[in-house]
Amino acid sequence: MYESPATSNERRKLPPWLRRPLPAGQMYEKVEGILTRQRLDTICNNANCPNQGECWSRGTATVLILGNICTRNCKFCSVAKGKPAPPDPTEPLRLAEMAKQMQLKYIVITSVDRDDLPDGGAGHFRDCINKVRQQCPDMKFELLTPDFRDCQAQAIEILREVLPFVFAHNVETVPLLYPIARSGGDYQQSLNLLGMAKEAYDGIQTKSSIMLGLGETVTEVTQVLRDLRGVGCDRITIGQYLKPSKDSLEVVEYVPPARFDFWRQKAIELGFSWVISAPFARSSYFAEQEHAV
Repeated sequence: MYESPATSNERRKLPPWLRRPLPAGQMYEKVEGILTRQRLDTICNNANCPNQGECWSRGTATVLILGNICTRNCKFCSVAKGKPAPPDPTEPLRLAEMAKQMQLKYIVITSVDRDDLPDGGAGHFRDCINKVRQQCPDMKFELLTPDFRDCQAQAIEILREVLPFVFAHNVETVPLLYPIARSGGDYQQSLNLLGMAKEAYDGIQTKSSIMLGLGETVTEVTQVLRDLRGVGCDRITIGQYLKPSKDSLEVVEYVPPARFDFWRQKAIELGFSWVISAPFARSSYFAEQEHAV
């Protein structure tokens, strides 16, 4: 069908389809100013996302709540690891002010893993949504949650209070690569969370994301897509893994754009209703689009 992933000795320089201009522009500067004034973190900054310039120039950003210190140490991620501070009770209001100033219609809220909190941070997600809705009653929400490892049922119940939203949780990679890429996570537990959300929340869309370029095989990626559909997952993004920091995992392969086209078609065939499959696709990339197939 196509060539096998490159070995570590065959890595090459960043190909032309993965080069982007430096962030700039009036809208970019406006978004940066609002986020700075409201003292809000974004996954755009903390994960060194290559789409930051494009998204901020469109007036969108993915807000990172519950601090920027994670309780896990996933090797694909550049977010700082350690002991996080307690949730900031002023954060929901600052988030609401940001949404109002940016005149947002759609907001993606994500967080670090907070295994130190009894509810995994679900209550803080709820408080953020409630406060934003007070200021922006027509706002649409997408929650990109951690796996709520020890409190999935509790978290699902807490978040029920603030429906509707798109419920997103990323499986990130294929199960065989979890020990090296996502050692604090559990593939089946992630699937379970997506399935629980689909069952608990009537009529909502669920969403996940997977990275390519870590050494996964065609068979493994196909099985992940089938597993996600098996728990009712509606939306999928498929993108290229790019090493975000010097301590992160190395890229095994730069996947050519044609192969992302292949995976896009495969996901559609398997029944996903919303698909973005491209080298720069990330979990919240163009999340505000109603149709992405």
